[in-house]
Amino acid sequence: MNPIQLIFKTYQNLAQCIQTHVSHPPSSSTDSLSNHHRPLFSSTTSSGDQSLIEFPQEKNLIKVQFAKPVSKEELGRSTWTFLHTLAAQFPDRPTRQQNKDVKELMAILSRLYPCKECADHFKEVLSANPVQAGSQSEFSQWLCHVHNVVNRSLGKLVFPCQRVDARWGKLECRERACDLEGSSTEYRNR
Repeated sequence: MNPIQLIFKTYQNLAQCIQTHVSHPPSSSTDSLSNHHRPLFSSTTSSGDQSLIEFPQEKNLIKVQFAKPVSKEELGRSTWTFLHTLAAQFPDRPTRQQNKDVKELMAILSRLYPCKECADHFKEVLSANPVQAGSQSEFSQWLCHVHNVVNRSLGKLVFPCQRVDARWGKLECRERACDLEGSSTEYRNR
């Protein structure tokens, strides 16, 4: 079989497969499309900005969601989750290096955060509320306070900081696998 015949045969097989899916789509009581007009795939929008493509596979539809840029709100929520989780894992008696590192992390965020408006605001918040990280509890409470300062500026509700450990408590890890490096007793005396 020459290459052109092979391509033609492959095309015929693909066309037959498409025809089979179009003519005999999976039946479902929740199916809103006519059995005779179901496309092999269709592009739709959900919430006005998410593209979906549906691929029939046996009796189920697989929905593929295309990636979209992260919104400022999603970035903020993810950042706060990371920071509160870090604070929850922060040692009760941090080393000088750990204390220095967490202060530097906050300074770096105020300079390199992907949202310039947010970074500039965080820089102001840090200036008025210097990092307090003498212990896990102190750092968690400081971070909750700073988060509330940001929330107030955005017109959002504040979080009761006495509940910070219940909301962002320590990760559940076996054998202290989540501890920060240097937080075991052998490093605390440095």
